[in-house]
Amino acid sequence: MNCHHVFPDLARLEKTFHQELVVIGVHSAKFPNERETENIRKAVLRHGIAHPVVNDADMAIWKRYGVRGWPTLMLVDPEGVVVGYVSGEGNHDLLAETIRETIAAAERKGTLSRRPVLFPRDREPERPLLFPGKVHATADRLFVSDTAHHRIVVADHTGKVLDRIGSGTEGFADGAFADARFRYPQGLHASGGKLWVADTENHRIREADLAERTVRTLAGTGEQVHTRDGGPALETPLNSPWDVVPAGSLLYVAMAGQHQVWTLDLARGVAAPWAGDGRETLEDGSRAEASFNQPSGLALGEGTLYVADAEVSGIRAVATGPGGRVRTLVGAGLFEFGDRDGVRDEVRMQHVLHVALDPAGKRLFVADSYNHKVKTLDLESGRVATFLGDGTPGATDDPPRLFEPGGLAVAGGRLFIADTNNHAVRVTDLATGKLSTLAFAGLGPPR
Repeated sequence: MNCHHVFPDLARLEKTFHQELVVIGVHSAKFPNERETENIRKAVLRHGIAHPVVNDADMAIWKRYGVRGWPTLMLVDPEGVVVGYVSGEGNHDLLAETIRETIAAAERKGTLSRRPVLFPRDREPERPLLFPGKVHATADRLFVSDTAHHRIVVADHTGKVLDRIGSGTEGFADGAFADARFRYPQGLHASGGKLWVADTENHRIREADLAERTVRTLAGTGEQVHTRDGGPALETPLNSPWDVVPAGSLLYVAMAGQHQVWTLDLARGVAAPWAGDGRETLEDGSRAEASFNQPSGLALGEGTLYVADAEVSGIRAVATGPGGRVRTLVGAGLFEFGDRDGVRDEVRMQHVLHVALDPAGKRLFVADSYNHKVKTLDLESGRVATFLGDGTPGATDDPPRLFEPGGLAVAGGRLFIADTNNHAVRVTDLATGKLSTLAFAGLGPPR
């Protein structure tokens, strides 16, 4: 997530210094799935990255430059000398100043070339959905975050399109459905004629009125929060909200970029941290003392909020009552991951992105994204088992194969899956286990 946050800064620098600066991304993977070139290519396309990216699968470049953490940015002058480096996010101004100084020094030495450096750029073919991130289902409707199309698609359970929320143009704007703009929306939840949306890269929470067909902003300023303080919702910066789930007048928010769970009080208009101290580590305890690791998906049970804690490949449970505590159901640490079913401490998953509770409240469905699987977690026994997928990325219904599933929803005896890298919504009959791919009648890409 911290690496995602530097993409806008890099884009600004590329634009400002378009004649002098060449940006090359070096992808030094943490997870095994991230070492595969095709998976990196999908990520580059998903995030709209225009500069070239090298697959540093064996971390050779990482070691050669003495890198110690993600993200690290190295500035190299025209003679190949490292001028300086910086780690972390929020360093745009420092980088811009240093780049100006480096340009001036190179001009004095006569080493700067402004000859254009052009790179071919891959693009995904036009499709009805583009990297859908999350899904939400009610008794008669299906809501899909068409993430890289910057819009929400509303359909019935058969795929008949009922509405589109957002113009499909990346940006920020409230107003009528056709005019509203989002930027890489993720989690969403509908109730009482309202749809709440985690507008991730706008760092805002949005609300769509399904009857009036209008969108308004409930929280966030468009800037990233750099403190852990709450306040009036429309005056408080947020940090990459990734999922939302309501509980009465409260909206729980998976604040992925802040490594916390926040609440938005819909009645009072106040946004504030609720669980997690903001450190990126695996720590249980009271809600104030516990720590999360890029929480990316939420599911609400009886007195418990379940959290997909992506960077520890784990599932956390947070008691919602007074004095509630955080406990780990699955997960062993930031660098403990794999693909192993079993009970509690035996289990290993890889970058889980969402959870969905079955109607009986006895088990969780888990989007084990980098293992290309959906798994189940029995909440009584603690047993995790593979439900769909064999670990091979693919788009087949038989055998059932997925490609980095990111979102789950249960309704009407079926499990709906946002199969992100397949640009599809897949549907499983929970009684038979049969998988199919949902066809959206009349849906095309945004104009």
